[in-house]
Amino acid sequence: MTASSFSYRTTKHGDVFIDHHGTHVVTLRGSAAERFLARVTGVDDDAAQMAMAKVTGNFKRGNERRSSGGR
Repeated sequence: MTASSFSYRTTKHGDVFIDHHGTHVVTLRGSAAERFLARVTGVDDDAAQMAMAKVTGNFKRGNERRSSGGR
């Protein structure tokens, strides 16, 4: 994940739209939007990027299999 690969914007109705490299990925509404905004308010960009990656499911979990030549 590169710096600022995610971005988000809010609507006057409280919805949150999260984009990855300018492409819309997910929309949060209601309590999910409120929780997300509480998580990213007042944090640095790296923490906000990680929060957006987690919400979209676009982050490494550490359990990906590595290619091992023959397999």
